[in-house]
Amino acid sequence: MGSIRNLLYMVARMLGDVQAVRKGRVGKRVGRRITGRLAGRGLSRLWR
Repeated sequence: MGSIRNLLYMVARMLGDVQAVRKGRVGKRVGRRITGRLAGRGLSRLWR
């Protein structure tokens, strides 16, 4: 079940990347992904 979910999330990310390229918003998308990862790491450190 987990491998199917991982595959679906990967496909969704790829489709989002394609859509961002088409609309010319790649920089905004990359920035949001980096911000999200940093926020997730910061929050996970709070609960350790």
